Amino acid sequence: MIPCNVSGPLGVLHLPRLWLKVSLEARGKLAAGYPGIGGGYDSMVLGALNLTADAVKSYIAASKPTYGQFEAWVKAQPGVKLDRNTVHRSNTAILNYHHAEELSREIRANTGYKEDGSVTSSACELNALDDWQAFHAAELK
Repeated sequence: MIPCNVSGPLGVLHLPRLWLKVSLEARGKLAAGYPGIGGGYDSMVLGALNLTADAVKSYIAASKPTYGQFEAWVKAQPGVKLDRNTVHRSNTAILNYHHAEELSREIRANTGYKEDGSVTSSACELNALDDWQAFHAAELK
């Protein structure tokens, strides 16, 4: 999985992960119960860029684009917001988002980390740990 705090050439954090999740969902390869577009980072990024979930899902399902093709499509959308200020605000929101403490404790416990302060409630960090744990269980065990 691509972590939340990774961007492509457009500089938008989480956009590569969003593309990957929707691409996997369109091919029936996304883990059961995991949304292609959910209410957290996915919705934050789409809202910031002025894109709709339906348009993104439709394009990816129909075209099966590479990431570069997806970014080109994003740039070509009417009303898309990719100015420096919008991208900066979106990226700052991504980096500063923290899970609720209950969910943070659950993810730390599920991934084998102690409650010793070494892993914060940063959603980027916790989501990556959760992904890697799930990937290990599904593919490497």
